[in-house]
Amino acid sequence: MPRNMIKFGAVSENRKARFSYTIEDTIEAGIALTGAEIKSIRYGLVTIVDGFVQKRGTNLFLAGVEIQKLPTAAKYINFDERRPRQLLLHRAQINRMIGKLTEKGATIVPLKLYFNNHGKLKVLLGIGYGKNKVDKRETIKKREWDKSKARLLKG
Repeated sequence: MPRNMIKFGAVSENRKARFSYTIEDTIEAGIALTGAEIKSIRYGLVTIVDGFVQKRGTNLFLAGVEIQKLPTAAKYINFDERRPRQLLLHRAQINRMIGKLTEKGATIVPLKLYFNNHGKLKVLLGIGYGKNKVDKRETIKKREWDKSKARLLKG
């Protein structure tokens, strides 16, 4: 196995989501992917920063996530890099998420893409509400205060 291939652990993290949204609840879901997409993800060629969840009929799809093709892949292996990918959840979980999506201002965003202990790709979804400028400023102030407090306690 090549050195830069990821077998377990985090592949991609959306740190911007926790800054832009107030995350109330999280849920773990699987994703329906092709073999070429999994191989690209194992090499870390994925971006989830622009990702979001949308409802299509009775299913939920992860849209806005870009999985790049491997440069060494065969020419006949083609997939759309930004296609919506179906989330694998139980019906009760899907119904609960759709109920949350109908609330005003609610958004479901991917927080983390990772391989679990069994080698299965999972996405951690966060149900959140967008922050306004004042909330974002408060987050920045709190982060800076925590840093300075840690410096003071250390020194």
